[in-house]
Amino acid sequence: MIGATIANSFFNSGKSEYSYPSPTQGYTSNSNNFGVTLNPSMGWFISDNTAIGALLNFGYSHQKTFNENLSGTTYKRDISNDFHIGIGGFARNYFKSSGTLKPFGQFNLNLGIGSTTNNGFYFINNDKSNYDGKSSGDFYINTGVALGLTKMLNEHTGLDFFAGYSYSYNKKTVKTTTLTDLGNNGSVDQTAIAEPTLKFTNHGIAIGVGLQVFLEKRK
Repeated sequence: MIGATIANSFFNSGKSEYSYPSPTQGYTSNSNNFGVTLNPSMGWFISDNTAIGALLNFGYSHQKTFNENLSGTTYKRDISNDFHIGIGGFARNYFKSSGTLKPFGQFNLNLGIGSTTNNGFYFINNDKSNYDGKSSGDFYINTGVALGLTKMLNEHTGLDFFAGYSYSYNKKTVKTTTLTDLGNNGSVDQTAIAEPTLKFTNHGIAIGVGLQVFLEKRK
């Protein structure tokens, strides 16, 4: 069986306007982001109903946010890019092998590496700070179980519909260098370097659609 979770691609563009009682001035926050993920897989049936296999994980996302005051001047901007690649495995058992609707259960485990960059600037009064950050040691692992249904479109092609539980763990270290220009006169007056390590976990419910192609056993 050869398949893929259908590419999850997105593009979002948003705008938020903030206003306050006088004399505090309001501002506008704008954001644009897009991304794509793809998870191709290949499995082999070890019995009539059970398949084991391997899969790949690819993902990229880009996000840009910037804030403007009432005169239209941008006083804060951030641009970030995230990329990850990984490998994994799965085991799937079909509860029946005949018919056009085939319910199944599946377990999967994935791990991989990635990289993140971000840069931007912000103003505090008349002081301007520029920053540039890059991650290292990016690592992730995720696992999940799902129940689903394969709708056979013909003898060799089926659509998967599934829902289940997922768990993920991520770790990375981000080194950010900030250069501050006091008075915004073109000189660098202060330099600061921060290098925190971030660890986070996530529990979630996964719902998805996939495509499977079932090949004949080689003679």
